[in-house]
Amino acid sequence: MSVFRQPGAYDHTITVFSPDGRLFQVEYAMELVNRGATVVGIECKEGVVLAAEENVEPLEDARDSWKIFRVDNHFGAAIVGLSSDARVLIDQARMDAQSNKLTYDEPIDIEVATEKICNIQQTYTQHGGGRPYGVSILFGGVDSTGPHIFDTHPSGTYRGHKATAIGAGRETVLAILKEQYRADLSFDEAKALAVKCLVKALQARQLPNRIKVAVIPTTTKKFEMLPDQAVEGLVKEAT
Repeated sequence: MSVFRQPGAYDHTITVFSPDGRLFQVEYAMELVNRGATVVGIECKEGVVLAAEENVEPLEDARDSWKIFRVDNHFGAAIVGLSSDARVLIDQARMDAQSNKLTYDEPIDIEVATEKICNIQQTYTQHGGGRPYGVSILFGGVDSTGPHIFDTHPSGTYRGHKATAIGAGRETVLAILKEQYRADLSFDEAKALAVKCLVKALQARQLPNRIKVAVIPTTTKKFEMLPDQAVEGLVKEAT
């Protein structure tokens, strides 16, 4: 067998491509993301909805378990993967948002904030002495051009979406979104659809329904978490 085909021959560094053009460390990082708790983002004319599974161990304090973060007043982020990696990137996104506000006296565009984080993620696929960030982030918010959702990849790429999902229940959620998403969804319908997607994804994996939802309406451009009672009502409607 050729040395170029030996298992693990290209696993030891992120700077070497395999003969078939793959960076295995980046693929391993994405595999970590694919095993994480599911997050969903839905865009409609009235705003953006971010929803996430919040899986908590029996003895863990539920108040310290987060998958959804406020980045700035007008946008938030839902994470999948290593929370420690995500924390560093979320803090950087917050600093970028504040720097933009101080420099230009206006809120940062959602795509600009996403691109800045992806530039950092891409750097860690190109230089030795580190590893790729083991996290994907779903950025969602409302800026001067309207509502937007972008997801990041450990390789440093990003894409915009009308509706999408990341994590272990992604296939289940995407099947529902492809069938039921409409461009003319109302805000209430978007919230109900996001919760329904996560309920179905959790049921498919026989996990309890513990869901958090954040919204950013176009009218206020203000990030807010839905109260637990409101989410519980949406869960009951979906079951």
